[in-house]
Amino acid sequence: MRVGYDEILRVWQEADELPQIADAWLWDHLMPIAGPPDGGILEGWTLLSALAARTRRLRLGLLVTSNRVREPAVLGKIATTVDVISHGRLIMGLGVGGTRQPPGAGGIAGANPAIAEYAAYGLPLVSAAEGIARLAETIAILRSMWTEEVFDFDGRHYTLRGTRNEPKPVQRPGPPLLIGGWGTRTLRLVAEHGDIWNVPGPPHNSLDLIAERGRVLDAHCAAIGRDPGAIVRSVQYIVSYDDPAADRAAVLDLIGAGLTHIVLSLRPPYPRGAARWLVDEIITPVREALPPS
Repeated sequence: MRVGYDEILRVWQEADELPQIADAWLWDHLMPIAGPPDGGILEGWTLLSALAARTRRLRLGLLVTSNRVREPAVLGKIATTVDVISHGRLIMGLGVGGTRQPPGAGGIAGANPAIAEYAAYGLPLVSAAEGIARLAETIAILRSMWTEEVFDFDGRHYTLRGTRNEPKPVQRPGPPLLIGGWGTRTLRLVAEHGDIWNVPGPPHNSLDLIAERGRVLDAHCAAIGRDPGAIVRSVQYIVSYDDPAADRAAVLDLIGAGLTHIVLSLRPPYPRGAARWLVDEIITPVREALPPS
């Protein structure tokens, strides 16, 4: 929110030169979800494509793509294009997207920001059950687009005929799939299809709550015979420029809770050398504090 392309590009290109940083992420909102509503936001996949063309090493993606904004086959074509432009660096982040919540249910991480955003862009909110069903169909469509020469699809929510997607992604059988979410039905999709599971971390969600959700994911994996260790546990953590010691302690707590993919979120405006600051103040000291593996 409220940050321009040149500033984002500066930070991404700096991070691209620092091997301690593995990946970089955007989000999929069309309006600010906090603070004044008149701030600028760039569309996520368009911006990601531009950044993919201007970087060479970083893995990249949206954390996470709203499944409610783009039709699945169109999204599959967009994602394929970004994987090709980036020479195989895309991580396919997906989430349910905007859904109606029952009264008093703000979700695990707080109030639903989708209501005003979806109304402004003419996107209908659906029930949580329908959102999950649509996400499952999108995953099936993406897999087919990335692996099959031509296919039809007959789902409850989407119907495709004679779908072709050429060229295929550079990554075979397709980009890794990151699924963001915490609901029990979403975690079932993670168990069935996900390579990475992502949730917001503190202060939005406590370690105890994240651990409890992790146990739900483990149970889903056991039910279908999948090794839960095959799914990377990922968390977003908002960094404070003013207290890196507290950030280091929080990140170590997250790692101690079994989260192995840590996304360090920076609030704009980004200071000069922001990526180097992350390496020097957070990443390197945290790694030095970890016991030998």
